[in-house]
Amino acid sequence: MKAIPNANDSRAWATIDLRALVANLAKTRSYKPEAAIVAVVKANAYGHGAIAVAQALHGQLREGDCFGVASIDEALELRQFGINTPILLLEGVFNAVQLRQAVDNNFALVVHSPFQLALLEAYFEARPLSTPLTIWLKVDTGMHRLGLSASEFKQAWQALNWHVHVHKLVVMSHFACADDKESEMTERQLALLNKILEDAGVTADKREISFAASSGIQQWPQSHFNWLRPGIMLYGGTAVAGENAIDRDIAPVMTLRARLIAIKLVAAGESIGYGASYVCEHEHRIGVISIGYGDGYPRRMPAGTPVLLKCSGKKGGESQQVPLCGRVSMDMTIVDLTDCPDARVGDEAILWGEGLPADEIARRCDTIAYELFCQVTRRVQYIYV
Repeated sequence: MKAIPNANDSRAWATIDLRALVANLAKTRSYKPEAAIVAVVKANAYGHGAIAVAQALHGQLREGDCFGVASIDEALELRQFGINTPILLLEGVFNAVQLRQAVDNNFALVVHSPFQLALLEAYFEARPLSTPLTIWLKVDTGMHRLGLSASEFKQAWQALNWHVHVHKLVVMSHFACADDKESEMTERQLALLNKILEDAGVTADKREISFAASSGIQQWPQSHFNWLRPGIMLYGGTAVAGENAIDRDIAPVMTLRARLIAIKLVAAGESIGYGASYVCEHEHRIGVISIGYGDGYPRRMPAGTPVLLKCSGKKGGESQQVPLCGRVSMDMTIVDLTDCPDARVGDEAILWGEGLPADEIARRCDTIAYELFCQVTRRVQYIYV
């Protein structure tokens, strides 16, 4: 994604507030200041630009902290741009070639399957390592996505604990329902993890544990343990069902913007947009905004979804919410300006971000802010503040 000095020539752009990003990291750390941090920058830092985000956070991480990515390619990209902070491969490696790359770059590895354990043991047998690895053993406590079973974990722990090529073992798991404070699932998962560790003979002094991602950090202090893994909360989205991030003092980082490029009147009884699904009950003054699903603004966004319009015709250029009407097109979105007579062609529109929480917009189309951020396309120009 291309960064530009200003937005004067842009049809759709996203401002990325790196100050807010840093503030959100500080907010994360306040939940348990003594814990280490895995700052998750996978998926291009949730659509915010992994290199710029990592560069902004690099100086804020302490000794013992690290970045978390999904794949070896994401990790190598950070290294290529001079990010020398420790990196954790959250999905581990998938073959011997990737394992060699991980070893050469001293990446920390998640082991979540017997296949990966066998791959690692074979590698250890074939060649000595100059620098021992940090290994994270992922346990399945009920999410049933990735993770070792109780018996597999016991085998892995016994194979790697005190191994000459292993610098440190960290135990990790992942919550299924931590966003829901009323769910009993989280307590069951915590209890199961403790039982698995006891059955494997993992003594208290060897228990370095990571369980809490953003929702666990915000709602389940008993899950904080030694490591916190913030993801969406770094980027200004909520990890708690039914909330906006601002409710927990999490600042928006991405603000998605476009321009009002046309204004026209549509008579009562006429339809607007593809499918003629929106019919005007009265005369509408409509505006066309230069953004659509080709830019990452979802096609399924329903009529009535708010857009924040900075009205140049108003004294001081005050902003006003206007409702979406008609279907979102590939390049354009239509809003109802009937109650916004001060709108002018060229006015700036905010689709989500500053003054319009992404969490609220996501709920309008039955999704989450994670998806909104990640699906912004390359046509949108990025400005880093």
